[in-house]
Amino acid sequence: MTNAFSRIGLTLPLLAALALSACDRPTEGTSISINSADGQTLAAVDGKSGEVKLALPGFSGAFKLPKISLEADNFELNGVHLYPGSKIRNVDVGNGRDKAFTMTFDSPADPATVRGWFREKMGEADFTLTDQGSALGGKTAEEKPFRLELRPEGGDRSTGTITLGG
Repeated sequence: MTNAFSRIGLTLPLLAALALSACDRPTEGTSISINSADGQTLAAVDGKSGEVKLALPGFSGAFKLPKISLEADNFELNGVHLYPGSKIRNVDVGNGRDKAFTMTFDSPADPATVRGWFREKMGEADFTLTDQGSALGGKTAEEKPFRLELRPEGGDRSTGTITLGG
């Protein structure tokens, strides 16, 4: 029970901060979900509608907030932001049993360019990197496993997924 209530303490400030950061009104924002260790969704923000759903011990409900759009500078991992001009599409915290953090983002460059940029920046930030086909894998400076996967989205655009932990 203590663990569930500690998640409430983390969830509510996160949602409040996201609401306050919504200065402009994007047509499609960033979706966010926060899950418990057993894979149950505790809180979720729908990037398309702005709807927030909560399922916490002793409280459940739904309400709408302004849509938010998180961009390259809103994410940092050991000092490395996303490729310039990227937009965060989805964030999943505590991805079920594996307890991974997963984030999907769109970049305004082809996968090879984005991958090369990450390789350079992560190398400078003391990541241990291994090439895994079109993906980069390895460990952060704190020895936490990560994986970066990229796929083309037409023209000079790509979609990437970063997974930490798991």
